[in-house]
Amino acid sequence: MYESKLKSDDLDKLFAAILTMNTVEECYMFFEDLCTISELGSISQRLKVAALLNDKHTCHDISQSTGASTATISRVNRCLHYGTGGYEMALQRIREV
Repeated sequence: MYESKLKSDDLDKLFAAILTMNTVEECYMFFEDLCTISELGSISQRLKVAALLNDKHTCHDISQSTGASTATISRVNRCLHYGTGGYEMALQRIREV
């Protein structure tokens, strides 16, 4: 089982709350209350960057199409190669939906 370096009771409760959401509409309701528009934009941009990197797009193309900075693209790329596998798991699961 994976043991996070970030583990805390507060994060456990946050993730448990997220797991109670049953629909995309419920996610919108929860996350609009929880996060700023900017925070949601950043999070969704990172997932888009991960998908494009996974599909072998270049850094330049990704920056042009998403508006992501090279620092963001580099960070996501580092996570894809050396992270916990969370991006790959999520990308695979949303492909199956």
